[in-house]
Amino acid sequence: MDNYIRFDWAMKRLLRNKTNYAVIEGLLESLLGRKYTIERFLESESNQETEEDKFNRVDILAESDKGELTIIEIQNNRELTYFHRMLYGVSKAITDYIDLGNDYDKVRKVYSINIVYFELGQGNDYVYHGKTYFRGLHNTSDILKLSVRQNQKFFGFGLADGENVLERKEAGDLFPEYYILRVNDFDRVATTPLDQWIEFLKTGSIAPDATAPGLSQARECLRIDTLSSAEKNDYVRHMESIRYQRSVLETSRDEGFVEGREEGFVEGREEGFAKGRVEGRVEGRVEGRAEGRAEGRAEGRAEGRAEGFDEGKKEEKIAIAKKLASLGIATSQIMQATGLTEKEINNLI
Repeated sequence: MDNYIRFDWAMKRLLRNKTNYAVIEGLLESLLGRKYTIERFLESESNQETEEDKFNRVDILAESDKGELTIIEIQNNRELTYFHRMLYGVSKAITDYIDLGNDYDKVRKVYSINIVYFELGQGNDYVYHGKTYFRGLHNTSDILKLSVRQNQKFFGFGLADGENVLERKEAGDLFPEYYILRVNDFDRVATTPLDQWIEFLKTGSIAPDATAPGLSQARECLRIDTLSSAEKNDYVRHMESIRYQRSVLETSRDEGFVEGREEGFVEGREEGFAKGRVEGRVEGRVEGRAEGRAEGRAEGRAEGRAEGFDEGKKEEKIAIAKKLASLGIATSQIMQATGLTEKEINNLI
């Protein structure tokens, strides 16, 4: 199987040539499900501000023979704000290609094709289509369509091949449409033209039995062995740069994960220790108060009983001493019998 040039580099160097338009036209036909003819390319890589961007992403803006604008962007590395940049790119294309003072019907239909080599968003599919629908709020099956006059004015009688002239378009057909091809998530046997294209975008290989539009032309113009020495050197530098960037990003993510886990462990342990110490103090004070009150009550009751018992015994001794004194018993003998002191006995007499 032949080795083919990566599609992003080919878009930069080869596919802008009119003789090679059929390759990109084939991709668009496979994706949109209808014939697409490129009239011209309007700009290239307009939003690449740094040297790194030149390797990270490639974007082209094509105009079809129907006046439609199609942005094709290939991005290699993950970008958190990629959805926002998709929206910005479409908005910029709309405003850049309508002259000041033109009527609103001169606003172009825009397609945004995004070929990404990273996990963009969360989902299980590998191709996503975003389109505007004006759906009934009370009847969700009711999709707003254009009037007959609007249909004729905006789409005319030159409808795409196979479409009914009398079939009215939806109002949402005037609005931009977005396609996202998450190339790395493709993991099946390529049986459809679109799958054959995605397989090529992922592996750089074209199966001998692939029949998707544009791939036969790609076999001819995207072979590495057809490049000049200068082009081959440029291509090798491009591939090395992509590998280096991926390595740097993966290393950064791995290091960030390890550091984050270690910092989280330390912070968690410190926070847990501090929280435990505070909670321990609070619980200790609460438990201490409760235990102190309980022990105080118990000790008070015990001491009260003991003091009551002692006082009862002393009163009994005093009563006996008084009785003995009334019988004329000597003080010394009363002291021996009751345990009272001489002073206590004399105070009773």
